[in-house]
Amino acid sequence: MKLLFLTDTHIRGTTPKNRKDNLPETLERKFKEIIKIIEDHNIDYVLHGGDLFDRPDISVSIVGNFASILNNFEVPIYIVCGNHDVYGHNPDTINRTMLGLLDTLKVVRIINKDEVVYLRKDGIKVQLTGQPYTYNVDNELNRSNYIIEKIPEDVDYAIHMVHGMLLNKPFFQGIPYTLIDHIKHTKAHITLSGHYHSGFGIIKVDNKYFVNPGSLIRVTNSLAEIERIPKVAIIDLEDSIGVKLINLKTASKGEEILDRKEIENHIFKNERLFEFKQSIDTAVNFEKLEINEILMEVSNTEGVSDDIKKEALRRISHSQMKTLGDEF
Repeated sequence: MKLLFLTDTHIRGTTPKNRKDNLPETLERKFKEIIKIIEDHNIDYVLHGGDLFDRPDISVSIVGNFASILNNFEVPIYIVCGNHDVYGHNPDTINRTMLGLLDTLKVVRIINKDEVVYLRKDGIKVQLTGQPYTYNVDNELNRSNYIIEKIPEDVDYAIHMVHGMLLNKPFFQGIPYTLIDHIKHTKAHITLSGHYHSGFGIIKVDNKYFVNPGSLIRVTNSLAEIERIPKVAIIDLEDSIGVKLINLKTASKGEEILDRKEIENHIFKNERLFEFKQSIDTAVNFEKLEINEILMEVSNTEGVSDDIKKEALRRISHSQMKTLGDEF
């Protein structure tokens, strides 16, 4: 059995300021290259780590175009919801999103929390589970989101997909994350993660694999993105586990499609903004001026209950669904 894993495709109809190409066209070329990889490597299943789309209400014309391309994969596509796929970081809003529509149309198959899917081929049985993004997915009290406790005796391999900030080393202060060391006792043979666009490649710990090939496209305003080459992972399950990364040939060199000056300007502005935020509020550390993150920071500081947090997030997502429009 062979599987292809990709993540954070962030399909959108516009091009960010930090890119010099036409992003929708670039994405089309990458997806078509993946179709060729599926054929050349005899892939049986495609797994997607979340953030298929860059926003939950992307334009119908863009969705229609990429749905046609995904249909040409000609193998089942399983996906977990990313934070950009839903409203208000709330996976319960999926039925109001374009990813939810593709699931209904059976273009992709969403794996929900606590759901178990079994994949079979040539006598091999794989248990596939997933954890969508939630606002508290990387809270240290919720590490069970990443951990598989039991595997049935008739299962040969267990794969768990999570859209969360799984990392191989500590990250910036103030941004929630989970280290591989925190979850290495999981029973899953392979843990696949998205969300962290830079990725960490393939890490093997105690004969268990932790994989994040990085975002399929480079949209992050980071100088490191100029050096990174977008990849997909190929997982080969026979008598043993084999995992390898494949660079996309259609991915241009970073300096050709990323505007270094625009990225540097963005970094400079963020540094000044961070200094300003520190100067006006030392009680709460706002790493991002984003309503969901601000809500979490304030509520954690004030000791607000989980029920109130969930209700606040529900109202934010409802408001976003009423006010956000299409890409164009």
